[in-house]
Amino acid sequence: MKAVHFGAGNIGRGFVGLILHDAGYELVFADVNAGLIDALAASTSYQVHAVGENASTSTVTNYRALNSGTDEDAVVAEIATADIVTTAVGPTILKFVAPVIARALAARDAALPPLAVMACENAINATDLLRAEVVSRLDGGEGSPALDRAVFANTAVDRIVPNQAPDAGLDVTVEDFFEWAIEEGPFGAAVPVIPDAHFVPELAPYIERKLFTVNTGHATTAYHGWVEGATTLADALSIPEVFAEVKAVLEETKALLVAKHEFDPATQEAYLEKNLVRFANPYLSDTPERVGRQPLRKISRHERFIGPAAELAERGLPTEALLRAVRSALRFDAPSDPQTAELAEKLSTLPPEAFAEEVCGIAPGHPLFAALVGTIRSVDAFR
Repeated sequence: MKAVHFGAGNIGRGFVGLILHDAGYELVFADVNAGLIDALAASTSYQVHAVGENASTSTVTNYRALNSGTDEDAVVAEIATADIVTTAVGPTILKFVAPVIARALAARDAALPPLAVMACENAINATDLLRAEVVSRLDGGEGSPALDRAVFANTAVDRIVPNQAPDAGLDVTVEDFFEWAIEEGPFGAAVPVIPDAHFVPELAPYIERKLFTVNTGHATTAYHGWVEGATTLADALSIPEVFAEVKAVLEETKALLVAKHEFDPATQEAYLEKNLVRFANPYLSDTPERVGRQPLRKISRHERFIGPAAELAERGLPTEALLRAVRSALRFDAPSDPQTAELAEKLSTLPPEAFAEEVCGIAPGHPLFAALVGTIRSVDAFR
């Protein structure tokens, strides 16, 4: 069995690559980072250090590495005979991966089993985005015979991979918890063999559970921690006021997930508590500055704060803790993040009503609008 993985960075090596290796696949890493690809090509193994309550070290072997920027033909040839293709490159980079996959599908022997294509990105239905990009590059589009040579399945991925030590080399430090949920429907009876992945009949609930628990809670810890002057997320959660705010936010999103997707309340509470432990992992040196970057994106309409807050408001359920997290996000001003300067400019030039509509996507008349406008206006007191 062979898997081609686009993105040889820390997540690619320490999460997706590790799981595929443990499933018995020969790995082919594809990336445009020449230094990283050269280092992988010159090596025979690297280690993944999982830190936390269940610490462990795994050794990854049986891989090769190709530069997809300078040796595209070789990558195409590998995909044409592979069983699986995965990505961990970022949603905006999928359009650059798509032409390579399209070429490989056109060259693939139709007698082979369909290629399983799964985008493992921190975005909702990222594989659908990748599929659309691939289709646009196939002769005949949706009618192309090459499209029948692949199965596209959405996934939800969850593993905290912090910044790595400068001298880490190819080794990666990750948290000891992970989850990879994959929709099983597109595969029919031919579900890929990936023991550490979780194949589910419907992916949407798992995507939102992860987004509104892990991403929302992680960012809440970062923004409240930033306001309190914490240097790491673990330090932030050791501050009682920050812990209380994060717990309150997750109780609100729990209420939404239970109401919308009928998750068992006790099961969701256990998931909530597990994530509080994850965020406080002292072995992960994540900082509020890193986790809080790109605040404008994180307070946009379908992201981790406004998304659940809007749905809660529509159901008449509480949103106060989520809006307090938004207020802390609006106070985020890390010099290393250019987006914070853009945020500050919008706060100083847009009336709160216009900011709510333009930046957060909440229009007048929405049940969240008035409270959100009040939250935005309250930031003036801290400036």
